Amino acid sequence: MNLWNELTKGIWKENPILVLTLGMCPTLATTSNAKNGLFMGVAVVFVLFGSNTVISLIRNVVPKKIRIPVYIAVIATFVTVVDQLMKAYAPESIQQALGIFIPLIVVNCIVLGRAEAFACKHGVVRSMMDGIGMGIGFLFGLVLLGGIREFLTSGSLFEIKVITPWTIDCLLPCSAAGGFILLGCVMAAMNKLNMMKAKREGRIYEPPKNLDCRHCQICSFGTLEER
Repeated sequence: MNLWNELTKGIWKENPILVLTLGMCPTLATTSNAKNGLFMGVAVVFVLFGSNTVISLIRNVVPKKIRIPVYIAVIATFVTVVDQLMKAYAPESIQQALGIFIPLIVVNCIVLGRAEAFACKHGVVRSMMDGIGMGIGFLFGLVLLGGIREFLTSGSLFEIKVITPWTIDCLLPCSAAGGFILLGCVMAAMNKLNMMKAKREGRIYEPPKNLDCRHCQICSFGTLEER
């Protein structure tokens, strides 16, 4: 697989939110509007890029039995950096909206999953491309869902009023239940587009195989090593 494919696979084919359904907690909690989703997505891009790069560099010197704690320490370092940058430069409204979800990037299954499933097995350049691509895919999913929820709630995008006569907010899209419903609709639309594309090409659409959370085997790494 060339570097361009490594970069683009996470944007659509293996999108962390819309295909792999990873990181659902920050996805639903931080996408009440597009602006929150944008800042959260940028933070994850930075952490994914940095952690994938460093983990790829140290992959041959870290003992397998302690690799997960080491990966978490690397990820936590980049999360601390992005957290301090947010506190220094991000608007106060963004800091309040994202809150605990920035520090929780440390345990985000997308970040740790890419470290275990990809960065520790590939070279630096490919790992960098994978981190950027997966981060952009996560950013795309957050902004898309946040934009839809914000528009259906108040008729605005990025806090700019698009439909000025819209004066009464609709509370369902910005609620947790509304977020689940809209996320399901977006995923259904994405699957429909993939099936239509496959039909035009004369083939049957099949979802990507082995791309769920079990692929990285983080949950069972202790058991696997004992065998």
